[in-house]
Amino acid sequence: MVDVDLSQSPFNLLDEQGRERVRNGIDLAYFDQGETLLDAGQPGEFVFLVYKGEVAELDSSKQDSNARIGHYTAGDLFGAIAILNGTSRYRFKAEQESLCYLLPKALFQQLRDDYPAFAEFFQQRLAQKARQLTEQRTQSGVHMAGFMLARVEDCMRAPLLVAADTSIAGAAHTLNDSHADSLLVNAGQGFGMVTKTDLLNALVIQELPQQQPVVDIANFTLITARRDQYLFEALVAMTRHKVARVVVIENDAAVGVVELTDVLSYFSSRSHVVSLQIEQAASLEELIDASARTPELIQALMAQGVKLRFVMSLLAALNERIIAKAWYFTIDTRQQDNSCLIVMGSEGRGEQILKTDQDNGLILPNDAHWPGCAQAMNEFTEVLIRLGYPPCPGNIMVSNPDWTGDTSRWRKRVARWADTRDGDSLMNLAILLDAKAVAGDPRLLDEVKEGLFERCAKDDLLLSHFARAALHFSTPLTLFGSLKKPQHGIDIKKGGIFPIVHGVRALALKERITATSTLERLDQLAAGGHLEEGAAEDLGEALSLFTELRLKQQLERLKQPVAEKDDTNRVVVQQLSSLERDLLREALHIVKEFKQRLSQRFHLEY
Repeated sequence: MVDVDLSQSPFNLLDEQGRERVRNGIDLAYFDQGETLLDAGQPGEFVFLVYKGEVAELDSSKQDSNARIGHYTAGDLFGAIAILNGTSRYRFKAEQESLCYLLPKALFQQLRDDYPAFAEFFQQRLAQKARQLTEQRTQSGVHMAGFMLARVEDCMRAPLLVAADTSIAGAAHTLNDSHADSLLVNAGQGFGMVTKTDLLNALVIQELPQQQPVVDIANFTLITARRDQYLFEALVAMTRHKVARVVVIENDAAVGVVELTDVLSYFSSRSHVVSLQIEQAASLEELIDASARTPELIQALMAQGVKLRFVMSLLAALNERIIAKAWYFTIDTRQQDNSCLIVMGSEGRGEQILKTDQDNGLILPNDAHWPGCAQAMNEFTEVLIRLGYPPCPGNIMVSNPDWTGDTSRWRKRVARWADTRDGDSLMNLAILLDAKAVAGDPRLLDEVKEGLFERCAKDDLLLSHFARAALHFSTPLTLFGSLKKPQHGIDIKKGGIFPIVHGVRALALKERITATSTLERLDQLAAGGHLEEGAAEDLGEALSLFTELRLKQQLERLKQPVAEKDDTNRVVVQQLSSLERDLLREALHIVKEFKQRLSQRFHLEY
């Protein structure tokens, strides 16, 4: 019997009896440096599990500089696909003296037949494997059920419904008798909400008669949710829309209400403490204190195993609230709603988890009169610096007159950038395409965006220039695992994140998709038939993986003195688990295939 660690995937999908069969059936083999373990075209006879050493995966059809497409170190597994397909597509060669466990073909096939989960592992796509990594983290002691598994229906109350002709006095008695904080008014064509505060304002401040119908004071602009949505998504919606409750709708009927107090009680985590501190901040100093706690919040959410997409959504909502409240604390009330503050880049896409550079601009109506605008924008930039948002090295900020102006001036900029088509102009178009309104009148941004789509969406030559940037950085598959020193590693932003973000952005521009989040753009591209659903899902999972690996580096750097901080975009492969390396390798292959797809879609090969 061979002593081998079988606690990792896919062997953890076997029961103890199955693992015992593996121990009794495998051998340990030695391979000299340069020796071929499995050649291209050769039938698969073994599944190889690396114990010591390093093995390269080579595409023999390519030149030496491009032949190396994979790298395997201790704990990595290869050879199963050769058995499933009959022959190996690639050559596997020892890069140094190596020891590998050999699992015979016959035993592998028996295990595949006897254990469906084990067999499925070798057919999984990236999205499925990523879910398995999440499950492994949960089993290792990370509790995530409260965030990941709770649904809206787990926390909703039965709705308190009254007819439209119910009097204000009658509604007040109904609320008092039920000990509820809000009720829904059934107006036939829809539902309106009335809270205790609404009733108080109606009777005391507006001095309305008690017999007036309650429908007259109901709010019909409701934030809604489905009963099967994650409760965490409801919290994000409340944070983003600054409301304390959402209405659960099913088949056009109100079936429940979720109160913020119930959500806070259900989760009881520090994320809500930070959310409430931001919302309740009554001064800039209080807002600065609350904003400083967001890194602590991120670490808590990651430690609890919350899915990164939810973390990004919550942090994007919180950052929007921080910036919006800073705007209202800083800017004269006469100008606040007669302008539109926009955030761009990763902040506009909702993908800036930790605070990085400012990317913002200001849009004014064409008839705007704001004599002290430049000074106000300089002051606002300094406020954001105090809140933890560093200045943009490229000076893409409201303090730069090139990123402020009325709608006519913005549309002229778009036309100039589209005509010029140099690197800076194309980058500016990309940045503006990601813009999102966070304060003021969002219709001003809508007008500018409409001009952008009108000018660019049908210009095939411009789209080709625009999309080409996604191919600028090579996919680091040939370097995979070969950088051994701590200061080295794979640049995950250039090699993984940027090609997906910009490639999807180019497709979104072509198809006039207004969503700014990369994940939402992928969803809409798939829904519109512009991208296969499976490809969109895999790209989303690849982006989440790259972002999570990068975030881990950034959080680790926060603990270090400034002098010791290095490039947080670099991921050292040797520091990853076997499954993480497998996921990273597969994700980089997905990026490579996506870039080939972009080349064909936008004719970039010419």
